[in-house]
Amino acid sequence: MKNIRLGINIDHVATLRNARGGMHPDPIRAVKILEEVHADGITVHLREDRRHIKDEDVKNIIQETFLPVNLELAGNNEMINIACLLKPNAVCLVPENRAEVTTEGGLAVAGQEKKLKPLIQKLKKEKIRVSLFVDPKNEEIEAAANIGADIVELHTGRYSDTISNIKKKELSHLIKAAKIADNYGIEVHAGHGLNFSNVAKIASIKQIKELNIGHFLIGEAIFSGLGNVIQKMRSIIDDARK
Repeated sequence: MKNIRLGINIDHVATLRNARGGMHPDPIRAVKILEEVHADGITVHLREDRRHIKDEDVKNIIQETFLPVNLELAGNNEMINIACLLKPNAVCLVPENRAEVTTEGGLAVAGQEKKLKPLIQKLKKEKIRVSLFVDPKNEEIEAAANIGADIVELHTGRYSDTISNIKKKELSHLIKAAKIADNYGIEVHAGHGLNFSNVAKIASIKQIKELNIGHFLIGEAIFSGLGNVIQKMRSIIDDARK
């Protein structure tokens, strides 16, 4: 199998900065480390409440890097208009709840097709690839295909947070969903809650072309350095493809 792409979410570099204010740590420094260790892309989530990454961060990152930028945001006109101005390589539509600590589940695409389709068309008119962050369910993937999504990113949170037999069941859902999406001709990505211990099983799913990992790597980097932990993650997922 071809090696899987590894995108790094650097939101929580900005979380640390915002905790005290000022400029340190600067997300751009993280971007330059990603370039040095040959990461395949950068993911940032521009939340409506701007709790970590801010508009100026996204603008600077897109201007400063040659790596493709995947911009996560809520599926509404205000955020889509911002994305069209910033012009990242890709936009991933995610659900948002102001009270949540992190994204709690996949986007409910089924039942929202009329709302989401014109947003997707607007992004694609600007030559921006469109991804939908979804739970590994057939109806969500079918709905994503029907409204023109280029990519589905499978939510791996339930797999990551469970143990033993339940984990096996969640893995089987992800394997099945990846096959279904591939059959629809949609590119398959995955992410959320992945770490050194659980990533190999996901990376071994041949239909998955890209993993997006953030919180674990930024946390682990406090102890081992960002470049080192990215290289270790790269080694694990590349071994899983062999």
